[in-house]
Amino acid sequence: MSAQPKESKDNKKRKRRRGDRYDGRLVRDLDTMHVLMPFLIPRRTDNEAVLNEVIDLTAIEAYLEKKNEGNPEFKYTFFHVICAATAKTFALRPRMNRFYAGNRLYERDDITLSFVVKKKFSDEGEEVLSIVRVDKETDVSPVEQVYQQVKKIVYSVRHTNETDKTTDVMDIIIKLPRPILKLLVKLLRWLDYHGWYPKVFAEIDPYYTSVFISNLGSIKMRANYHHLTNWGTNSVFVVVGEKKPTPFFSEDGTVTMKNALELGITIDERIADGYYFANSLRLVRRLLAEPELLDLPIMSPVEY
Repeated sequence: MSAQPKESKDNKKRKRRRGDRYDGRLVRDLDTMHVLMPFLIPRRTDNEAVLNEVIDLTAIEAYLEKKNEGNPEFKYTFFHVICAATAKTFALRPRMNRFYAGNRLYERDDITLSFVVKKKFSDEGEEVLSIVRVDKETDVSPVEQVYQQVKKIVYSVRHTNETDKTTDVMDIIIKLPRPILKLLVKLLRWLDYHGWYPKVFAEIDPYYTSVFISNLGSIKMRANYHHLTNWGTNSVFVVVGEKKPTPFFSEDGTVTMKNALELGITIDERIADGYYFANSLRLVRRLLAEPELLDLPIMSPVEY
């Protein structure tokens, strides 16, 4: 099966039509069930589907060893590979990049990934909210796009006193009296319902992205689930677990211990059907089993 489906022609930028939002185009060819779903079960948190996948790291470890041959100061990591594989999957499987807002289904053109960076690994270390934007129009590979942006973000966070724009805005808003703050949030929700949420806020809000990725393995945690939120337009949350030796069983019953990590993927089940999710996960498996595919342009087709 190819990850370059008929709908891939829709990946290209298109002229905005009536009913579209600035951050997504209205999906107009919906079946009856998906039209009714947001009215019957409107909350994103009531529509969570959870997928768990154990990733054999053998191929990724070999890939990272080659990428880090020159012993760069900022090394390529599992996180960069997983982010790149996620971005490529969203590019080739565009229904994964959908969201419900205002009881309507929309599909993004842009691919954005949000995550948290710790300034310092300590109880008092501040967290910085960060967003990576992956360009589908460039020939620069997804892994290189992710690596360069994460490198810039981490350097800025850990070697300067700069704060992220999201935190800067929140620091201002929280100074408002509680009744006014409550009214402001209600107003923002109303604007979002109608597709008028301020773009300047959406561009720095980690919950207005394609996917939120939490690298819990970096703090030695083994978790495989994180809830979605009813704020924003984020329909997918990925939890990256800790690397650990894991038994893999072959068909003849023999057991081999390999380094592996667990991915926990929480999805708003309304954005597509189970078959589409299964094929998307199959593509992720292929990309992580053969990470060299992530060195190709993001729109390069992949058989899986």
